[in-house]
Amino acid sequence: MTSSMRARRLVAGAAATGLLAGGAALGMSGTATAAPAPAPASATSVVTGDHHDRHNGHDRCTWKKGHWEKKWVKGHWEKKWTHHKTWHQGHHDKHGTWHKGYWDHDRQYKWVYVHGHWDHHWVKGHWDCKHR
Repeated sequence: MTSSMRARRLVAGAAATGLLAGGAALGMSGTATAAPAPAPASATSVVTGDHHDRHNGHDRCTWKKGHWEKKWVKGHWEKKWTHHKTWHQGHHDKHGTWHKGYWDHDRQYKWVYVHGHWDHHWVKGHWDCKHR
């Protein structure tokens, strides 16, 4: 039974290959007789897009894909969230009652100076046009 399945697969694969090759040959013959070839200048404007090859080659635009760029960030002041813990000692009040010690959590914004440093920024993909 496995040999008959292999035979069926072989026949189906050969038939599919023949159909694809025949369709490709038929398609090529149809486009060859359909119309004369366009001028080379119009072919490049169709391929690259009309707005990227203007003025007969005076503008050259290339696509720059998105990338990380290293950039210097000068020193500046920043408002940062800070968290301070303070220990309050236990004590006896004026009535002689003991109050045990505790931690006090103090959270607040504070202005801190951040020195100049290198940082990485994402640059989106864009068209880069060189004008002559």
